[in-house]
Amino acid sequence: MHIVSPFRDKMFRVVKRLLVSVDATEDACQEILIKLWKMRANLSAYRSVEALAMTMAKNHCLDILKSKQSQELRLVHSNFANREASFSKNFEMKESLAFVGEIIDELPEKQRLVIQMKDIEQYDFDEIEEMLQMSYTAIRTNLSRARQTVKERLLQMHNYGLQKS
Repeated sequence: MHIVSPFRDKMFRVVKRLLVSVDATEDACQEILIKLWKMRANLSAYRSVEALAMTMAKNHCLDILKSKQSQELRLVHSNFANREASFSKNFEMKESLAFVGEIIDELPEKQRLVIQMKDIEQYDFDEIEEMLQMSYTAIRTNLSRARQTVKERLLQMHNYGLQKS
């Protein structure tokens, strides 16, 4: 399905952010793609097939997370790699990124989705509005709170042990 190809990887990353397990992510993406395939005759009626697919992905993942299987699933983000940095710098970067992933994992659901879509997937506010069915103000508020939490936790981590007693 050539219509889906341009954003298939983005959809995979969003689903993986929500379902951590590669197997669960692949299964979820396959189910979403099958649904889109079954809808192929009507896709031209949608203004943005990508927004439709991302909304379907989000809703499908939330359904899975709400199910009893959700106990074994958690969020992880592991798309970042810095190949030009030295080994120690690379190790430090991976450690910080892993910590950021842990912080994001602990965010409330809406903040987690908004920061994933805006800061990691680089969607515009209009696209996020359509996909998450949230107002611009709600998106900005959730994004601001999520970024503030990440910032505060990173500062705590980096300042640990540097405080005067």
